[in-house]
Amino acid sequence: MADSRPVSDDSGPTSQPTAGGSADSEDEPLLVVDELQTTFYTDKETIRAVDGVSLDIEAGETVGLVGESGSGKSVTARSILGLIDDPGRVEGGSIRFDGHELTDGSWEQHRGDLSIVFQDPINSMNPVYTVGNQIREALRIHQGLRGQEAREEAISLLEAVGIPDAPRRLEEYPHQYSGGMRQRAVIAIALACDPNLLVCDEPTTALDVTIQAQILELLDDLQREEDLGILFITHDMGVIEEIADRVNVMYAGEIVETAPADRLFDEPQHPYTRGLLASIPGRTAEGDELPTIGGEVPTPTSEPDECRFAPRCPAAFDACERIHPEHVDVSSVGTAGVETTDGMSGAEGTRGMEHTAACLLHEDRFEQSPGAATFEANGGDSQ
Repeated sequence: MADSRPVSDDSGPTSQPTAGGSADSEDEPLLVVDELQTTFYTDKETIRAVDGVSLDIEAGETVGLVGESGSGKSVTARSILGLIDDPGRVEGGSIRFDGHELTDGSWEQHRGDLSIVFQDPINSMNPVYTVGNQIREALRIHQGLRGQEAREEAISLLEAVGIPDAPRRLEEYPHQYSGGMRQRAVIAIALACDPNLLVCDEPTTALDVTIQAQILELLDDLQREEDLGILFITHDMGVIEEIADRVNVMYAGEIVETAPADRLFDEPQHPYTRGLLASIPGRTAEGDELPTIGGEVPTPTSEPDECRFAPRCPAAFDACERIHPEHVDVSSVGTAGVETTDGMSGAEGTRGMEHTAACLLHEDRFEQSPGAATFEANGGDSQ
C-alpha cells in the first residue's frame, strides 16, 4: 500500500462546518465530504483536480464514484485519505469522518479506520516481502498484534478473502499469486487495519469478468459482515449498477449528478450521465453502433463560469457557455421532464435530496436552443 502521509501545508486547509452538526451527532453519515478542493501547482499551470466535490457515505453503504479517466475520481479518494503529495494539496472544504474533521491534519489519528484498495495490486505490494509479512505489518501497526497472534490473524484474513491453503500462501511473494489472488491479498491487507471505511479505487479493472465477479461478491460479503462503508471508484458503469447503493457521477473535478443506483440507471438527468450509460454494451439495440461522447475531459485550471461539459454536450445552449450550473433537485423529474427549482451547493444543500443534477436543462428561466428541447423530448438521445 502507498505511504500514509498527511497533507503538509503551513497555511493549513480551510475547515468549514458541514451538515450533521457536532462530532457526537447521531444523524451524521460515516463520511461527509463538503465542497472539497484539491489543487496541483505546477510550473506551467494550476490544476483544480477536485473542485467543490460533496458526497457522503453511511455505514454499511456502497457509494459509487464514476466518470471517465481524468475526471478526478482517484484524486478525490486520495484526498479523503490524506494521501496527496506535492505539488498538490487539499486547500478547501471539509472532510468529516465519524464526526471528526480530518482536514485539520488529524488523518493519522484515524489511519486505521480508513483503508484503500488500489487499482493495480502488483504495484501496491512490496515485491521483496512475502504476503504474510505485509499483512502482519498492517496488523502490528494498526492492531498491535505480533508473533504467533499476528500470524494466526493473517491466516484468518487470507481465508476470509477466499485464498485457499492460507498457511502456505502466507509465505509466498506477490509474484507467486495470480492477478485475482493478488487483489484478494491487497483486500486482506486493507482489512488488517480493521477499517470502518474502505475506498476501492478501480479494484477490478485489470481482472477478467469471472474474477471480477468473485471480487465484487467478496466485497459484498465483507460489507455485510463488518458493516463497512465503501466508496467504489470505477469507469465501468456495469460494475456500479451491480454493486452500488448510490452513485455520484464526476466530470472535470466536479460531481454533476447523484442519485440512488436504480434511479440513476432508469432516469438519468444529466447529459453526461446519459452518454456514459449509452456507451454500455447491451443498452444499445442489436446491430447499432455503440454511441460515444466526442472530445475529451478538459483539465480544469480556473474557477468555472460556464458548464465544463458544454463543449461536448449535445443539449448545450447559449446559457451553458456563461453560467456554471449548481445542483437542483430532480427527484420528481422523468427522463424527458424539466424541473423548475433553485440551485444549491455543498453537502448541506443537497442532504436529503434523493436525486440531484447540475444542469441548466432543469431550470426553465433560460431560453434553450431547439437542439436542447429535442434532446429532452427524445429522453436524452442526441440522434
